[in-house]
Amino acid sequence: MLNHTTVHQLHSLKLAGMAEALAQQLDQPHAFALAFEERLALLIDREISHRDTRRLTRLLQLAKLRTPATIEDIHYRPGPGLKREVLSTLATGQWIKRRHNLTITGPTGCGKTYIACALGHQACRQGLSTRYFRLTRLLEDIRIAHGDGRYARLMKTLANTELLILDDFGIHKLSAAQRNDLMEVIEERHEKKSTLVASQLPVEHWHDVIGEATLADAILDRLLHRAHRITMTGDSMRKRQADLTDRDRKD
Repeated sequence: MLNHTTVHQLHSLKLAGMAEALAQQLDQPHAFALAFEERLALLIDREISHRDTRRLTRLLQLAKLRTPATIEDIHYRPGPGLKREVLSTLATGQWIKRRHNLTITGPTGCGKTYIACALGHQACRQGLSTRYFRLTRLLEDIRIAHGDGRYARLMKTLANTELLILDDFGIHKLSAAQRNDLMEVIEERHEKKSTLVASQLPVEHWHDVIGEATLADAILDRLLHRAHRITMTGDSMRKRQADLTDRDRKD
């Protein structure tokens, strides 16, 4: 009875991991052969693991990554483009802790979004707050926020997010209002947080897409300052997958 009361008290103290581990120990007689310190260590380990899992789940829910990608599932192809050693370095997360930026460019379907989401997932694993947006969607959210009273709160969230992923950068030329909003986001994050930008366009074409030389210069100066760059090449991953599927059907 006392043990069950202890389990209940652990739950009331929000120590669910320890409560679960203690309940399992009570159902496993061989656990009582362990010394008190060993049993306590097991309870603490379970609580730490439980909290880490909850934190990762919460961070991933907030990140809203477009693809459930992980670093371990990335396939490296021979030739120029994505290098294993480069991604291994980025996977440590030191570039985020040092407030560096990252650009990923390459043709449609080459895997930019997958790599971006894999790095976002890795950041969440490391306990770093992450948000994923397609740039057009983010700018639309900001436009709406101007009118419904959420603007200050949204901008604060964006400013405090440790890794902000902006995907599909440069699909459409920006309007004057969109340029201003993007400038505000980038300015608030400059040298304070990290931004990852994925685009079909080479970096040298971003100036034209942003438009208005003065703001374009300001935005790109802040985005590309201390930025790591990945330039992906080769055929579309979607096309290769379709070719493999067709080949399997023929076989």
